[in-house]
Amino acid sequence: MKKITVIILCFPVLVLFQSGFGQVRLPCLISDGMVLQRGAEVPVWGWAGAGEKITVRFIDQIYWTTADDSGRWSVTLSGLTAGGPYDMEINASNQITLENILVGDVWVCSGQSNMTLPMKRVRELYEEEISRPKNPNLHYFFVPMKYDFNTRQDDLISGEWKSANPENVLNFAAVAYFFGKALYDKYSVPIGLINASVGGTPAEAWMSEEALKAFPVHWKAAQKFKDNTYIDQILNEDRRTREDWYRALHRLDQGFADKDHPWFDPDLDTSSWSTMTVPSYWADEGLGNVNGVVWFRKGIEIPASMSKKPGLLRMGTIVDADSVFVNGQFVGTTSYQYPPRKYRIPENLLHPGENTIVVRVISNRGKGGFVKDKPYQLTAGGRTIDLKGEWQYKLGAVMNPLPDQFFVFYKPSGLFNGMIAPLLRNPIKGVIWYQGESNAGRPAEYCKLMPALIADWRANWHQGDFSFFFVQLPNFMETADQPSESNWAELREAQLKTLSVPNTGMAVTIDIGEWNDIHPLNKKPVGERLALAAQKVAYHDNAVVYSGPIYRSMQIKGNQIILTFTNTGSGLTVKGGGDLKRFAIAGADKKFIWAKAKIKNDQVVVWSDQIKNPVAVRYAWADNPEGANLYNKEGLPASPFRTGE
Repeated sequence: MKKITVIILCFPVLVLFQSGFGQVRLPCLISDGMVLQRGAEVPVWGWAGAGEKITVRFIDQIYWTTADDSGRWSVTLSGLTAGGPYDMEINASNQITLENILVGDVWVCSGQSNMTLPMKRVRELYEEEISRPKNPNLHYFFVPMKYDFNTRQDDLISGEWKSANPENVLNFAAVAYFFGKALYDKYSVPIGLINASVGGTPAEAWMSEEALKAFPVHWKAAQKFKDNTYIDQILNEDRRTREDWYRALHRLDQGFADKDHPWFDPDLDTSSWSTMTVPSYWADEGLGNVNGVVWFRKGIEIPASMSKKPGLLRMGTIVDADSVFVNGQFVGTTSYQYPPRKYRIPENLLHPGENTIVVRVISNRGKGGFVKDKPYQLTAGGRTIDLKGEWQYKLGAVMNPLPDQFFVFYKPSGLFNGMIAPLLRNPIKGVIWYQGESNAGRPAEYCKLMPALIADWRANWHQGDFSFFFVQLPNFMETADQPSESNWAELREAQLKTLSVPNTGMAVTIDIGEWNDIHPLNKKPVGERLALAAQKVAYHDNAVVYSGPIYRSMQIKGNQIILTFTNTGSGLTVKGGGDLKRFAIAGADKKFIWAKAKIKNDQVVVWSDQIKNPVAVRYAWADNPEGANLYNKEGLPASPFRTGE
């Protein structure tokens, strides 16, 4: 028999072997570097010729089977204990050898963009983590994007297992990596991380059609998108609209009208240009709320110590897209608003004296501009020049807003069929979930949607109530001076209520977000707080304090409301000392005002001299509850909550 060493074998099952001979094929997840769940009945399966006999050899055991009439075959491994690496041989009319197989704990990591955000995006925060020696016992598999509204897919379209080393880890999702690393460091058990996430997706996209029947609006939407012709028509119309919009934008842009003197020309006469403070949104400045192209220019003096040196230009984040030129030379572009702008300046481009930076900014809808409280600076030769302040600007083109685009990945059930269904035959230890931003406009629905999703996945995995841990939304957007309503606060409340589902846990992150970035970079504590929940719930480590304080009950005494909590650990505390902040109190009219609060006997007493008969308290109830400082002594923050409403 011919021996084949396979790194990855994954093919869609379109034609089952009709010739007289067969060849064993495997799904993508069953490949080099795979991690098998210890203590579980683990199927190894694939396709072959009808009636073909297959032998699987693994850890001194031999398993036999025969492919059925459709060419499918499967054997079940049992009695697996943590260890590896191992090889696996699969013999039929061909032979496949799989290498570097581990037995340990497998975790599915899912959600939206904060679960996809890779280590390379947060590299500057974690250079030491990335540069450390490789960890051959931590493996990662990224599930490629795939939707299907009609059929549960058997297999993924591609993918391969990667072990953690300084090169590979750059593409690991940061939250998943720090979660897996914390567990391995604690238990020395190999960890497999399967990341099935897509940015911007709502929870209903990850639910099966059957589960969506409890949500008629989403179920009806799923039926509509079963028509592939309909989807193709919308996608083609969107593509044409988008292409036409950008083609017109380029044609109208006066910055390119004079080919001999484009607006990035360092010798251009800019005496007629206006000025604007950067960073800012031009809707808030003299230009007003327009969409299209705006060009920005700034002249800076470069000392000899920076001249001729390679450099790094940081331009914060920009809404929506930008192209950047230094001394007339193009140095980089970014096509959408979220990534931090970091552009390398080549050697010999900077020169002594005045240098020119030009940024062409495209706003396709909403408020265009430069996001505040981000770094805007040029570094070279060990020196840094701050670029914030006055810039010249000129309007290049005015456009109507780009029409809303159709995002098929966001539609109900499509991602369950395309990205979750192919995982269902693989036993897992549990799930970590970072999602909710895209459902923040419908927080009341999320109270039912999230428990339904957990129940749906557990039912389809046929493993009982496996552990499911999720991230509560971080602090985001501008702070409010007065107590107010907040969809993000209500969504956090829905996540808090999901803790009533057995074998769940939540990582509170209201202290590690960024007001101006929906993708906060401080991902290590997120992964580590999820790992604490796993240690307590999934690994039954009862000595672990895995959560900050969780509101339990209230008692009214005169003009005071006394609050009690679970998960107080070794005691409640005020982080940083001083007074407790972000408590609000209301009487029967439910008009909330800021309250005084203090810790007494591991309870929190809340009051205001302005309210004699209080009925309700809120804590950290805001989009961005900056300053909220109730913690336990283990350093974990209290979850936001409200009472008596």
